[in-house]
Amino acid sequence: MPPLRSSGPVPEAEHPEYAGRYRLGEWLGSGGMGVVRLAASDSGLRLAVKVVHREHAADPEFRARFRQEVSAARRVSGAFTAPVVDADPQAARPWMATLYIDGPTLSERVKRNGPLDAEELRRLGAGLAEALRDIHRAGVVHRDLKPSNVLLAADGPKVIDFGISRPTDSDVRTETGKLIGTPPFMAPEQFQRPRDVGPAADVFAMGAVLVHAATGRGPFDSNSPYVVAYQVVHNEPDLAGVPRELAPLLVRCLAKDPAERPTPEEVMGALRVPGGGAPVTGGDGAGAGSGGAPGSRSGSGPEVGRGGSVAGGGGSPAGRDARVPAQRGPVDDAAVAEEAGRAARAEADRRGAASSGREGARGDTVPWGRRRLVWGAAAVALAAAVAGAVLAVPGFGERGGTRDGGPAVVAAGFRPWAVPLGTAGGGARPPVCAAARDALYCAAPGVKAARLAVADGARAWSVPAAGAAAPGQGAAVVSVGGLVLVVGTGAEAGARLEALDPATGAGRWQAALGTYAQVVPGGDTVLAVHPDGQVRALDAGTGAERWTGRPAARGAQWVGGPDGPLFAAEVAADGATTLVTAVDPADGRVLWRERVRGSLTPVQATGRGLVLLSADADLYTDAVVRLTVAASTDAGSGARTGAGTGSDGRAARRVVTRVALGGPVDQAQAVAEGDTVYVVGSGGSLTAVDLAAGRERWRLGTEAARVSRPVVADGRVLLMAGDGRLLAVDAARGVLVGQTAPRMAGGGRTFVPLLPAPVVVDGKVFAGAPDGVVFAVDPAGW
Repeated sequence: MPPLRSSGPVPEAEHPEYAGRYRLGEWLGSGGMGVVRLAASDSGLRLAVKVVHREHAADPEFRARFRQEVSAARRVSGAFTAPVVDADPQAARPWMATLYIDGPTLSERVKRNGPLDAEELRRLGAGLAEALRDIHRAGVVHRDLKPSNVLLAADGPKVIDFGISRPTDSDVRTETGKLIGTPPFMAPEQFQRPRDVGPAADVFAMGAVLVHAATGRGPFDSNSPYVVAYQVVHNEPDLAGVPRELAPLLVRCLAKDPAERPTPEEVMGALRVPGGGAPVTGGDGAGAGSGGAPGSRSGSGPEVGRGGSVAGGGGSPAGRDARVPAQRGPVDDAAVAEEAGRAARAEADRRGAASSGREGARGDTVPWGRRRLVWGAAAVALAAAVAGAVLAVPGFGERGGTRDGGPAVVAAGFRPWAVPLGTAGGGARPPVCAAARDALYCAAPGVKAARLAVADGARAWSVPAAGAAAPGQGAAVVSVGGLVLVVGTGAEAGARLEALDPATGAGRWQAALGTYAQVVPGGDTVLAVHPDGQVRALDAGTGAERWTGRPAARGAQWVGGPDGPLFAAEVAADGATTLVTAVDPADGRVLWRERVRGSLTPVQATGRGLVLLSADADLYTDAVVRLTVAASTDAGSGARTGAGTGSDGRAARRVVTRVALGGPVDQAQAVAEGDTVYVVGSGGSLTAVDLAAGRERWRLGTEAARVSRPVVADGRVLLMAGDGRLLAVDAARGVLVGQTAPRMAGGGRTFVPLLPAPVVVDGKVFAGAPDGVVFAVDPAGW
């Protein structure tokens, strides 16, 4: 059975030549979030490589979710899952390589050949139960087990796609008021108590998958997803056509109460096949030739078997055992839908009232073309795209100072204010802002950029956004040259960089970025970094090209600052070391290189060096690392001193300081202030790491499920929470000293994928909230 093929033209940017060190070959499949390509390891193993679409690679929230998927898939790699061979969720185009599984999905197998017989069903169930046992032992709940996520390989079924899975010990919870999954295979608690979903939900899904395998349909069927949701919660499953000897076990798996369901070990015991037996395969002689790419089996439309017609659910191969007769009568879809709609509206009202005062956790992105429904209790929530994003430059808009004319000024007698910015319903992405002199420059849905007075929020000018924008490019800032730099996306030219006059908003220059993935500002230079390592450096004031070249290898992550060199960090193929390259922003000259132990991600350029975060094998941050250029007399306690060669051929001394964290941090963000680095992770854990003393100073749970990158000003660590609260933590003591009230968007949407960091000007704090408002507060009284 041939692999999935493209049904039409795909932009050139969606066909990268490499993912890390793997040369990509045959196109296996595509979905809303990325493409799947065939590749090979150095030893000749065939791999299925997922590569994220360019627009999603620019979204920090999707990157965080993809990182969690990679982490979960690595934790559960075993006999009944597709092993992860390599991955780089930090790359310009994040990717993950898994072992290529040669076999169809269960959905395709049933559609092509009809339902499984009793013995096939027993072997499938035993394999799925063993897979769930291993997944749960690794501390992961899959949450989206369904026929299209089960591959039928020659040696048994494989469970794939951990895109919405989460660790059982994670602080991450489903977004308030939303349910995530595929309704016919979701457990009742996923509709009723999404924050409390545990391993038993996977057992329920396994029961529904086995009913589908036995009958060609699910135990709860309707053309309306809302009716399906009602049936899952209130109705008994329809087991007509299920082999009699397996029906009691499936009834237990489909119990409404999670406590009444069997464990995977109990299911394995009940389905054990005496003397073994051949595994369930694709039905074509072990599925030879099928495109068994993990995560690429279905498009965004209805699932249709490849290479054959859709089989009816009532197909009955010869020799099939007796089946259970229908256990319920016909359903009046209209009446049930009306009742389900009333219940859903009531639940939406209840959740909306409750969510106004508490933090919403992360929602889901629909990965790899599978049709998941992200429920907003009564309706599907649609994400509104940001109409413009203004480029982030580290060190600007954070401490109240600028490089283009002195410190920003806030008038005496400052009073808090709040002004809406952007199109109606634009709370899908909060405004992002930065300060320069006496103005804020902000971008929002429908607004490319706007200038607001810091004193009262009065709008001096606003430039509407034309067409789609590149989401999630970062926080807003004003360039060193005194221009407002905006990253957007054109219909044909791809991403572009545009400079606006700060006084009038008029365009001064623009540059097409094409397929360049990373845009990295540093000093008065802006870099456009292509995935193949090619770098194009532009003058921030004029847009003129300064230099081009490849100072670092493919896949390097770049960071720059207002002063000093640009830095590129390239993790070795084995993840054991990272090569850091310092580059002169004026001419692209390599100043020095240093290889540092660990898999490191650059965070912030400092006056003399670079701060990085170290990741373990599961991509959790486990240490903070600082690399500084040291004088010969420097000798930091606990630091490693090394030497490298600069471009002038003379030896240069670098000091590497590493401080281990007291516990792993997931999806870490950080900011450095002097010798202290403040690290925040998913779940809102905030840690202060003293690099001079070589230890953690304090650790605080903010009780916010999602927070922005931290900002340090006037002795406080400031963060934005996902519900629009501004949090202030005493930087010395690690104590929460104040917070604002939540500012959520109206209606059913309570989740935003991008949380911009707040901006500080002379002690006053400015931030964009999910309700589409830019607000200003004076935290002096906290």
